[in-house]
Amino acid sequence: MGLVEAETRGGAIWIWLNRPDRHNALVPALVSELRSAIAEAATAEPVALVLSGRGSSFSTGGDIGGFLDHAGSQATLRAYSDELVGSLHETILDLLSFPAPVVAAVNGPVTGGSAGLMLAADMVAMSGTAFVQPYYNQVGFGPDGGWTALLPDRIGTSKALAIQYRNTRISASEAVELGLAVCQVPGAELVATVDDWVVDLGKGFAQTHRTTRQSVWDARRCAMVRDRLDQEKARFLDLVSRQSTLDGMKEFTRKRA
Repeated sequence: MGLVEAETRGGAIWIWLNRPDRHNALVPALVSELRSAIAEAATAEPVALVLSGRGSSFSTGGDIGGFLDHAGSQATLRAYSDELVGSLHETILDLLSFPAPVVAAVNGPVTGGSAGLMLAADMVAMSGTAFVQPYYNQVGFGPDGGWTALLPDRIGTSKALAIQYRNTRISASEAVELGLAVCQVPGAELVATVDDWVVDLGKGFAQTHRTTRQSVWDARRCAMVRDRLDQEKARFLDLVSRQSTLDGMKEFTRKRA
């Protein structure tokens, strides 16, 4: 069983993050499988691409354990972080350039850089137990995954900064109010809700959906996002190799042991 699973439902390709024992936390192998699944889906001309997570979480961002496992030296930790954050950012760009609508079925918590997978989606449905939260200032990391590259454009700079400075937990209902999600539904109805969206999307011309996406995420805008994501990664790498961040990771892990 892989770290990512894909299935076809009603003309859509569903991609599931499949590391439920670790709350679908991101490690390089998972992100690599995710990129491969997205690339394969792009060739199949689906009605839509749907992202979701197995278990109780959508994804809790980069696995702190993975960072600590590579913290034997600054060079090793920096190389691991470069691979993980760089691959995550390429995944976000893959989603923004996907040739069909992208939907996120957010089944549970979304924290850290995994928020980028949600921010890259066109339509988001969230279960009542789902929430979004940065956590960066609880560990000492720099924001990645689009928290500074994408979120301010979505909800405004002031709100985006306040959420990160205060480590605010955004509930599903608040995400709807902010425009980050279309709707909040009971967890048991999440898949059916997205299935209904796919039916609606299937009634329209795929060429129109594709052109609409390309008009929103044109080459110029995607280049700007790439530049901002590159800045996020550079700042992440600067902070991750500091002793204060290593201490923050250890303390964060200890509190959740």
